[in-house]
Amino acid sequence: MITIVDFGDINSKEVAEVLSRLTNNYIVSSNEAEICRADKIIFPGADSAKNVMKKIHLLNFFSVLRIIIDKPMLGIGLGMQIMCEHTSEGNLSCLGIFPGNVVKFENSEQNAVHKGFDKVELVKDCPLFKDIPDKSGFYFHHSYYLPLSDYTIAKSKKDKVEFTSVIQKNLCFGVQFHPEKSGEVGLKLLENFIKL
Repeated sequence: MITIVDFGDINSKEVAEVLSRLTNNYIVSSNEAEICRADKIIFPGADSAKNVMKKIHLLNFFSVLRIIIDKPMLGIGLGMQIMCEHTSEGNLSCLGIFPGNVVKFENSEQNAVHKGFDKVELVKDCPLFKDIPDKSGFYFHHSYYLPLSDYTIAKSKKDKVEFTSVIQKNLCFGVQFHPEKSGEVGLKLLENFIKL
């Protein structure tokens, strides 16, 4: 069973809608017990880091999500950022599953928002990208990013800034883009996660 963690925002529903094209073995839940029983966890993210971290504490997810990291977990968008150690968005300590500090795009040639389809360049092998061509285009919408690190699996670029678009530590994965909005390649990535 796959559990999509529900923060009450639209992104959980969008991920569920796309996942339903691949499997019916999933639930959308904000129930601690159901999350613990899951075989795999999808941790979506919209809204702001402050609001999501507040919900994590209110729903008693902080310890739960840190304890169950021996199960495959996929963080999407803000979900990936919340899985890191710290974000400068609100100067918040996060879950600490991935090392690194999330920072804002500064001194951008246009603006601080990176939005639209962009290439994802693999720097290491990753089971999420089985049968997905390197430098495929995925849909991004974010103004904060995780710098490159030893755990970076794939990178992308906004103006002159290279950033982590995919990260992996053990069975935990994070993608800065939104596979649920990325067409066939996004669907394939979610299928690969299901098959882990």
